[in-house]
Amino acid sequence: MSYQNITVVITTFHSETKIVSCLKTINSEINVVIIENSDNSQFKEKIEKNFANVKCHLAGENLGYAKGNNLGLSKVGTKFALILNPDALLDSNAINNFLITAKKNPDFSIIGPLVQEGFNAKEINNNPNPSIKETSSVKGFAMFFNMEQFKNVGFFDNEIFIYLEEIDLCKKIKKLGKKIFLDPSIKISHGGGSSHDQDINYEMELSRNWHWMWSSFYFHKKHNSYHSAFIKFLPKLLSSFFKIIFYKITFSKKNSLIYSQRFSGLYNAMLGKKSWYRPKIT
Repeated sequence: MSYQNITVVITTFHSETKIVSCLKTINSEINVVIIENSDNSQFKEKIEKNFANVKCHLAGENLGYAKGNNLGLSKVGTKFALILNPDALLDSNAINNFLITAKKNPDFSIIGPLVQEGFNAKEINNNPNPSIKETSSVKGFAMFFNMEQFKNVGFFDNEIFIYLEEIDLCKKIKKLGKKIFLDPSIKISHGGGSSHDQDINYEMELSRNWHWMWSSFYFHKKHNSYHSAFIKFLPKLLSSFFKIIFYKITFSKKNSLIYSQRFSGLYNAMLGKKSWYRPKIT
């Protein structure tokens, strides 16, 4: 297998200062598809001028992580696809190790790299030669897909704008009896929550709070039941409501807005409304 078997898919949104560092860690022989969730033609021109192996597609609107990646994956014609966050940096051997593991485990659906929050972290750290393990899910910042395994299955849930979309996909894959692996030999560093430029941090924080609550309720309802989700999240709804009042009384506008977002996201999810909120960025 060679680099011609892989396409890297990256969904971006105001990631101009992050994406360049990411692209520099990807071998220039590997095709890269970027889905930019805006109509920023200057971004497209700059990226394609500086990286001959990159094709940037402008979505024209903010599709979110799941829908953006689905659009990118629809443009993949290779055997494998690697989903990457814009703030991910590949170790020099990462792609080669993905290919080695794929060759040894040809029936895999998804392979994830070393950096995985909470998954066998102690075991990996204490073992100088950790081995590949089958797992129930991997984190979404770097997911290596065997494209053949997704025929007639589909990828991410388009209803989810952001958060838990990778866990949702992994659950679907596992229910179908397909295999997901974690390979500690594959090293990819991840900034975590910093894939956008820093000057839009506060607006993105408001968006994160709205979508975390909406996605959490939607995910629990989808995989359990509405009744179960309602019982689980009602205390969070009430807590957000009282915190809005508290922070208004204490003149803490920032905190009041954050909890207003949490309340709104959860309330809309409980009503069965779509994930409609979008960051207010010009």
